[in-house]
Amino acid sequence: MTDGMRERRETDAAAPSCEPEFERAFDVVEPDELASPLVFSSPHSGRIYPARFLAATPLDTATLRRSEDAYVDDLFAAASSIGAPLLRARFPRAYLDLNREPYELDPRLFDGALPAFANARSLRVAAGLGTIPRVVADAREIYERRLSLDEGLRRIDSLYKPYHAALRDLMERAAARFGVAVLIDCHSMPSTGARDPLLAARGDKRRIDFVIGDRYGASASTGLVDVVEDRLRGCGYHVMRNRPYAGGFITEHYGKPAAGWHALQIEVSRSLYMDESTLQKNERFDAVARDLGDVLAAVARHEDLAEILGGERQAAAE
Repeated sequence: MTDGMRERRETDAAAPSCEPEFERAFDVVEPDELASPLVFSSPHSGRIYPARFLAATPLDTATLRRSEDAYVDDLFAAASSIGAPLLRARFPRAYLDLNREPYELDPRLFDGALPAFANARSLRVAAGLGTIPRVVADAREIYERRLSLDEGLRRIDSLYKPYHAALRDLMERAAARFGVAVLIDCHSMPSTGARDPLLAARGDKRRIDFVIGDRYGASASTGLVDVVEDRLRGCGYHVMRNRPYAGGFITEHYGKPAAGWHALQIEVSRSLYMDESTLQKNERFDAVARDLGDVLAAVARHEDLAEILGGERQAAAE
């Protein structure tokens, strides 16, 4: 840790869990002083694989980890230094996907009939990528046999719901303190998928470094996205907006610009900061993390932030 940088304080979040490894399901890394309306969420960087889960899958850990946004929580660790909290899951995406509706359940995965409130018809469920995923990369089946519905509902009750309750609390706190709340939903993407199909059709073979998703302008102020995009490009990165990733459930659910809640998804190409075959950080990791920290710090202290968000940035309540 560099001189002058205050030590991070981590708030443990405990919830009743179906696995002993998840007595603490997620962490909230709090700043020493809340100084920004930004809230960071890393829902897919969890890397604790419970023993019971590993015993139930024919896949090895390396294959399971291909669905993981490895080290994204570390990439965005500068959140605390700019006065913003970082919420990060400890459980992996292959076990439970937080970027889905709470009950996007796959009828091919569970024994017996699904409850009437389940969404079994979404495109994500059809691909095997519901709230409880059925497959990982290359459509590899995770389980050798079907799960009980009770098992799936326990995961949702003990992990999904507490995480989203914590995220909502952080957004409400930011809005109460600053008049607005800005969610930065942190993700990574395989470099093989980091291409814009429209550009590729015109012969442009460049890989994309970052994709900023704002649900085509529906989840965040365009001015905010412009600032993030321009500053990343100023660092020399190839940046796209909404192609090929426009944002998932989290961005859509929490992005309500008319109410002062803004949400944008940032996808980082994994080849920028890690070796995708060994899942080890590469020599560029520190530089990418530093660039992200600089960009987001500039956003947090932007003197026209209230204006570009289209609302009043309120001072702290006296």
